[in-house]
Amino acid sequence: MRTVNELFRLDERVAIVTGGAGHIGLAFGEALSEQGARVVVVDRQRLACEERAHVLETKSGVKALALPEDLSDSAAPGRVVAATLAAFGRIDVIVNNAAFTGASGLPGYAVPFPEQSLEAWEAAIRVNLTCAFQLVQAAHEELAARRGSVVNVGSIYGVVGPNMNLYAGTPMGNPAAYAATKGGLLQLTQYLATVLAPKVRVNAISPGGISRGQPEAFAERYAALTPLKRMGTEEDLKGALALLVSDAGAYITGQNIMVDGGWTAW
Repeated sequence: MRTVNELFRLDERVAIVTGGAGHIGLAFGEALSEQGARVVVVDRQRLACEERAHVLETKSGVKALALPEDLSDSAAPGRVVAATLAAFGRIDVIVNNAAFTGASGLPGYAVPFPEQSLEAWEAAIRVNLTCAFQLVQAAHEELAARRGSVVNVGSIYGVVGPNMNLYAGTPMGNPAAYAATKGGLLQLTQYLATVLAPKVRVNAISPGGISRGQPEAFAERYAALTPLKRMGTEEDLKGALALLVSDAGAYITGQNIMVDGGWTAW
């Protein structure tokens, strides 16, 4: 019988992390490389992508590949799979972490509901949901050959509705497209977990609010409504990912782990 440490190891395995140059993507990349996996960092910002890959290699001593791709391009998922196979010859793990956040400057996203635009809605669906579908579809044979694992990154707002009182008096918003795509991603998780079984496991992680310099009023209100009385950190997400992608989670599929400090428990 293997030890717990042995079960969590990912030596020689290859993991693709979309949105890998972002805050959560970096934490996921660290977790995977610390487990021994070679990590493919996929993000639309070339310099940030290369920097993240360099950081992972430097800290873990395990190879990382920077793969700049704009996932709003429908051909990008196929290119990601092809480039990963060309570089490493295998795909064991896919972490669908990329998300449209409105940072592109596209208007009509994190604004009051009557002002939300169709363009922003469709852009969010493209990146948050369709890309995950395409990436797994393109890699499913390779994942099956490796008895691989997929982790989709959802959100508490894919499970419950937003408490808009949190945002009062702040410039922050909560767009319908974010909730709809995260909810869709969780349903896609269950669909793929059954369709790709028994050779591929598919699960989801749904973070709660992550502390990242939000207005003090928002952070205080959020903490007050959370049983653990604080917002989350990127580090809080690493353990759930480490479990789901490794042999430690070999009998877990079709599940959504809420890493939310208890937000959805009441």
